[in-house]
Amino acid sequence: MKIHEYQGKTILARYGVAVPRGEMASTREEAETAAKQLFDSGSPAVVVKAQIHAGGRGKGGGVKIAKSVQEAGEIAARMLGMKLVTHQTGPEGKEVRRLLIEETLPIERELYLSIVVDRAASKPVFMASAAGGMEIEEVAARDPNAILKEYIEPGLGLQPFQARNLAFKLGLAGGQIADAVKFMTALYRAFEETDASLLEINPFITTKDGRLFALDAKLNFDDNAMFRHKDLRELRDIAEEDPLEVEASKFGLNYIKLDGSVGCMVNGAGLAMATMDIIQYAGGRPANFLDVGGGANAEQVENAFRILLSDKNVRAVLINIFGGILRVDTLATGVVQAARNQKVSLPIVLRLEGTNVEEGRKILKDSGLNFTLAETMKDAAEKVVKAAGS
Repeated sequence: MKIHEYQGKTILARYGVAVPRGEMASTREEAETAAKQLFDSGSPAVVVKAQIHAGGRGKGGGVKIAKSVQEAGEIAARMLGMKLVTHQTGPEGKEVRRLLIEETLPIERELYLSIVVDRAASKPVFMASAAGGMEIEEVAARDPNAILKEYIEPGLGLQPFQARNLAFKLGLAGGQIADAVKFMTALYRAFEETDASLLEINPFITTKDGRLFALDAKLNFDDNAMFRHKDLRELRDIAEEDPLEVEASKFGLNYIKLDGSVGCMVNGAGLAMATMDIIQYAGGRPANFLDVGGGANAEQVENAFRILLSDKNVRAVLINIFGGILRVDTLATGVVQAARNQKVSLPIVLRLEGTNVEEGRKILKDSGLNFTLAETMKDAAEKVVKAAGS
């Protein structure tokens, strides 16, 4: 689950992380009120920042500095409702519905901090770089040694010596080292206690008077842990998510929209990944990742089918099921029911194995609908790619 920058900064502030003063605004009037408060409290200018779930906002025109309340209002009026296009939104962009009005700070250096889960090492890793304020992927590709890393033992947490090591390697001044240790320790506490999967501060700044701030903040949370965090669940902004993914989540389905033409319905994440790979290998492109799960029932299968077919880019469907907990006859019943209810005219290729597979095949054959049965995954991929015209 992703949240907005202003929400992330509110969370970090609760853990003692220094963030600039600011307020969220969803109208020009709210933006002007927030800007006036900041000017009245001594800020020489304010930053108007578009709040969308994507990076690269500055390059796309979503971050502007205003030197008066009137200018802040004019910028806000232009930004609200605009389609902001960045390298992470795709060409369709995202509509700006909220803004963060924030004080400016006397920046001396822009650095980078983040915490992510390293799945290969099975532990969190704290990363830092002196190259802040830019795309960290580009920095890593250009010079891998520019990325500093400290691996964190989950039972121990970030140790002071690790934070000091990062602070010294970032070239922070002697008087800033102790503050940096507190800053990084607070970041890790926030990461751990909120069940975050990513916490990124880019840029992490030093000011000309020696202070440290999180000038930007990005937090993603582990969806599987949100049952422990009712307060965090309420921060979800479904307007920022793909409508089909939101709909799938209502039925406990794992769905991610992609940009291909072959719709996929599979049970099990590993099999789903393999199915997407073999479609690509056969010359096609998957339109989605869709794992109906091991214990899906006919109703869930029908909803999965409906969501899959709602993607107008889908020109053929591959259903790849290995029946274990989800019996093949249950899947077949759901597919037939969905195909009839949705009045499906697209080619549907099925590869079925496992529990009650013969019963499932019989249900499909007796349905009178135009299903194509494949013997192997390779056979299924070739047939569905051909049917999709990929």
